[in-house]
Amino acid sequence: MRTILCLLLLCFYVNATHSQFTDSYPIDKEFSFKKTEKREFTYKKNLFTKRIIPVALISAGFLLSTSDFEKSLQQDLRDVVGNDFNTKLDDYTRYAPVVQLYAADILGAQSKSHWFDQTKYLVLSSLISNGTSTLLKKRIHKERPGSYESTHANSFPSGHTTTAFTTATVLYEEYIDTNPILAYSGYAFAIATGSLRMANNAHYLSDVLVGAGIGILSTRLVYHFNYLIDWNPFKKTSGIAFTPQYTGDGIGFYFTKVF
Repeated sequence: MRTILCLLLLCFYVNATHSQFTDSYPIDKEFSFKKTEKREFTYKKNLFTKRIIPVALISAGFLLSTSDFEKSLQQDLRDVVGNDFNTKLDDYTRYAPVVQLYAADILGAQSKSHWFDQTKYLVLSSLISNGTSTLLKKRIHKERPGSYESTHANSFPSGHTTTAFTTATVLYEEYIDTNPILAYSGYAFAIATGSLRMANNAHYLSDVLVGAGIGILSTRLVYHFNYLIDWNPFKKTSGIAFTPQYTGDGIGFYFTKVF
């Protein structure tokens, strides 16, 4: 219960901080009633997409956790896919939005941020989201579904889903204004990751919902406060690309320079 309250208080604090910054802006001399209506509508829309959705996912996950409904749903899902179903595809789909992000940079797609800033936001979002997910796993000690091979009670929340929705939200933030199809496509891989975790009998529905909410909310927070980490030594350079790599055996980096 203490963890739930902390998460909700954090969300309300961010909203209050956002309102304070908004109110501190200087008043436009050409201020009109129509502009007021437009700004109010935009603020409410952003408030819904950036705060309400992840908070709703987290809240629903906590409410459903250990319920008879999710246990029944898990059994029904296994009956559909087969009790011997097992795939490693979800180990890769969680990183698919990262591949999309840097591939779009290499191909010259117009993004919100410089490639270095993208990397910075991606790393910070991942640290926050996965750190939160790991902390909850250690505090809640929820058992995984019966047949999953694990000696640890670390089912809640899903780490794979947390990572998938973190990377998908970074992709969304970078391309929602210039390429909406690309921006939303990352969530297809994120949803597939969460679904496969359940199909593999590795997680329950509540684990996936909370993981998704944490991933989205953590990334929103990083982009909301990006002015606090406004440092980029490569902003004045050109022809340089720096891309993280995941080979299955480890994580590395790919660096290119065009002369």
